[in-house]
Amino acid sequence: MEGVVLCSGNYIPLSPISFLERAGSVYGDRDSMVYGAWKTSWRETHERCIKLASALVHYLGISPGDIVMAFAPNIPAMYELHFGIPMAGAILSALNTRLDATTLALLLEQLEPKIIFVYYEFVEVVQEAQSILSERSKPAQLVVIAEYDQTLPGSLDYNSLIAMGKVDFEPIRPENECDSISVNYTSGSTGIPKGAIYSHRAAYLNSLATIFRCDMKQMPVFLWTVDMFRCNGWCFAWAMAALGGTNIFLGTDLSAKLIFNAILTHKVTHLCGAPTILNIIADAPTCDQRPLPSTVDIIVAGALPAAQVLIKVTELGFNVSHGYGMTEALGPAIVAPLQYSSNSFDEQMKTIKHREGIHNLIMDGADVKDPNTMKSIPYDGKTIGEVMFKGNTMMSGYLKNTKATHEAFRGGWYRTGDLAIRHANGCIQMKDRAKDIIKASRGEVISTIEVEAVLLSHPMVMEAAVVGRVGNDHVGEMPFAFVKLKEEGCSACMAKEIIEFCGDRLPKYMVPNSVVFGDLPINSTGKIQKFVLREKINAMANNC
Repeated sequence: MEGVVLCSGNYIPLSPISFLERAGSVYGDRDSMVYGAWKTSWRETHERCIKLASALVHYLGISPGDIVMAFAPNIPAMYELHFGIPMAGAILSALNTRLDATTLALLLEQLEPKIIFVYYEFVEVVQEAQSILSERSKPAQLVVIAEYDQTLPGSLDYNSLIAMGKVDFEPIRPENECDSISVNYTSGSTGIPKGAIYSHRAAYLNSLATIFRCDMKQMPVFLWTVDMFRCNGWCFAWAMAALGGTNIFLGTDLSAKLIFNAILTHKVTHLCGAPTILNIIADAPTCDQRPLPSTVDIIVAGALPAAQVLIKVTELGFNVSHGYGMTEALGPAIVAPLQYSSNSFDEQMKTIKHREGIHNLIMDGADVKDPNTMKSIPYDGKTIGEVMFKGNTMMSGYLKNTKATHEAFRGGWYRTGDLAIRHANGCIQMKDRAKDIIKASRGEVISTIEVEAVLLSHPMVMEAAVVGRVGNDHVGEMPFAFVKLKEEGCSACMAKEIIEFCGDRLPKYMVPNSVVFGDLPINSTGKIQKFVLREKINAMANNC
């Protein structure tokens, strides 16, 4: 249109870097981070991140597009890296600190990072991983992160690097908002982890989406119980700067006592993470369960624990919301509060437990479609389809895996591989992973999620997983349960009791045919590896 001019006055590529620049000015004197006895302001945080970016460019030779890896827990340095690395024009990849050296070596080979920021307790595993690759690639430069009251002679340490930087450094903003800002790895629960690439644009918009879907007000107090290596802390790392909030860090300790103390001391408003955080709070000793100064919002994503745990957490004064998403969607794409009336909580939990709600304002679309025709399924609460997403808050693609990227976005939507139904009000209710769904001999479809929910409601069950096993008729599958008990007992007696317990609560075709007790195979992100359980039952069947 005549008269339209695109210039620096009306168009600046979107980037969460701008959140910190604004926070340093608008919220300059407010606390940005608190870690034990140490704390700092937003002005100081802004200056430190500028100096970090300066040192990366002028002393360590980082160029735009280089990958810089972080291998550290939730501590202030890890938060600063989320801004300092992009301000140097580089790409951050924060990796799971529970990875062993062999797996870490595989990811290092793909990432080819120029620099690795590593927490002092994890130096050995990083060095071991680099030694595995020593014949194939040049080792990356290590920068060791110590605690704020530590000094580490003989190595390049984080604070010394920042001291080398200049505060008048001009941060390198992306020329194109679709340039990459980070690489986050999937859990690898179905195979080798894939590196999901996030753009500055997606990170910026998803940070705003996080604020909307978590109903966050200005200057919240956020307790870091979700790992920052999980989708950049579900983009809370950037969202907190946008709001001028205060980040409270506990380091590597997530004990119930520290959580309650932090909430009382700092008047925490929000915390989030895997559902295990609910178990930590619910199972806390009575002496640690102190009255909350006000309601604290907890956002969890993943399979919810037993109803008793949710009831207990709610009674303690927490407001629980449940999210659904994945690494490729930059974290939880849908978040909905668990609403219930206390006199019918158990019954309502059966229906709302996996009802995920509706997509947020910034995501363009979340739908349940027939994966073959790509037509939306009816809102009838019974037709099963595949959950699909599209919008500006999705990953750009998988690192060095164009084929997998094209397959993931086949048909113009991101295919999650999760099966669900849709209710009349538009809410999506998860049924299962496509690869986990069990097809019984008479054509019935069994959701392992629903069977597991019943198993977890048994007072003696701590963990549960259900997989399909081909029946004697060789036509359909039967549900097979793996259970970890809270206390050791008579397995034969407990197996019978658990099967009868399920029989009272599930249709006959959904009741587990057999129960095996013991520890469940868990990967580094805490997810049960069902493919291992399938191999186990196949081996059991072959040995019969």
